[in-house]
Amino acid sequence: MAEERIFFKSGRLKIEGLLESRHSDRGVVITHPHPLYGGDMLNNVVEAIAQAYQEKGHSTLRFNFSGVSQSEGEYDNGIGEQENVRAALGYLSDLGKMNIDLAGYSFGAWVNALGLEGFAKANRMIMVSPPVNFIDFSFLTYDQKIQLVIVGTEDDIAGFKMVEGMLQTWNPEANLRNIQGADHFYWGKLSELKSLIHEFLSST
Repeated sequence: MAEERIFFKSGRLKIEGLLESRHSDRGVVITHPHPLYGGDMLNNVVEAIAQAYQEKGHSTLRFNFSGVSQSEGEYDNGIGEQENVRAALGYLSDLGKMNIDLAGYSFGAWVNALGLEGFAKANRMIMVSPPVNFIDFSFLTYDQKIQLVIVGTEDDIAGFKMVEGMLQTWNPEANLRNIQGADHFYWGKLSELKSLIHEFLSST
């Protein structure tokens, strides 16, 4: 199977995505890094997350936030982006996916966290390199949906120690995994990232 290019509505805006739909009721929405720094749905880490889920039989939907590539609208500092996420979750739900994960990398993890309380269709969330050294995460309180957080030991944007401390507030029972030698961009470490996601999906 291969991903197909789709468009879905987020309010009045048309949002561009890549969908791979499987027969099971399990799916994942995946969000990308910061649009103002070149982030989009074709990012190599986003792609690795999608592949890991596909290899475990999940439908995947990754998309471009408003104003990125063919997605209408403009950058909205995490506000309109939350609406994009809600629309993507709704799109998967309308396809019959009842068990939907929400996975975000860097800025995408922040947007997902911002709206988590209102994302009723997301059963659980995984965060890859939440950029705690770069953006304020103090708003995020306990949520049992936060199940897995992955960071690199050499990441100066998502510092492991800072994430470890914050996770005590977010969800002390969540799984925190680190990848030795990985920086924020996971160069040469994508197979290890996929392995950790495989492990998580196999155990839940």
